[in-house]
Amino acid sequence: MAAVGSKRHPPIVPDGPGSFSPVTAPPDLLRWSEALAGIARTGLAFTDNLYERERFQEVLHVAADIRAAAGGAGCALEAAPIVQEWMRSVGAGVAGYVTPKVAVGAVVGNDRGELLLVQRADNGVWLYPTGWADVGYSASEVAVKEVLEETGMEVEPVRLIAVLDGLRLGFTQVPLYSLVFHCRVVGGELRSHPLECIDVGWFAEGSLPEPLAGATRWTVPAFKAIRGEIVDVVFDRPRHPPWRRHDELPSP
Repeated sequence: MAAVGSKRHPPIVPDGPGSFSPVTAPPDLLRWSEALAGIARTGLAFTDNLYERERFQEVLHVAADIRAAAGGAGCALEAAPIVQEWMRSVGAGVAGYVTPKVAVGAVVGNDRGELLLVQRADNGVWLYPTGWADVGYSASEVAVKEVLEETGMEVEPVRLIAVLDGLRLGFTQVPLYSLVFHCRVVGGELRSHPLECIDVGWFAEGSLPEPLAGATRWTVPAFKAIRGEIVDVVFDRPRHPPWRRHDELPSP
């Protein structure tokens, strides 16, 4: 985990206790703008036709206008720099196909049924240990590494308990899928990372700290897993059509 804008950790922005959104406008604006931008950038990566490239660039400008209207972390944005940033990221062929990033997190419990949480240094938000997936590591290896780096605890993965779309849930500024593993402690000594964490600790289900990112989505299956219950993997159910509004999400 690291400061916002770094390469180590996905940014999460608080928007009141228990609720997180990277924008002051409805989170759907950010999601829709990123989807349009992804389509346009992927199109630019796969075509040399000048007419098609003009159309994709026009779509990119529309997406930037939407992103600027949505704002970012409560700040007004200008569309032109957004377009420039997106254009710099355009690749060629498969390398230019735009996909969500992947973050990996770990739900860790102790013998008292408490949950291991870290308070992020970048924004003061509490969350399970998590970080960007690293090339050369499996997803479960990233989970083990993040827990050790951020908390000093040695763990082993038990099972995957959640696969979540960060943009759809409205608690991230970056298109990402979050893979969350239940892990058990096998050793280590509790300590917080001096640069990435303000604090670290064990918390009972009825005494969770605030603000806690996405708490309504993952804490119930997390504590069930800690108690030894077999839980189904939590994931975002398909919507028909997929562009339904955030407030029309089906119940988990």
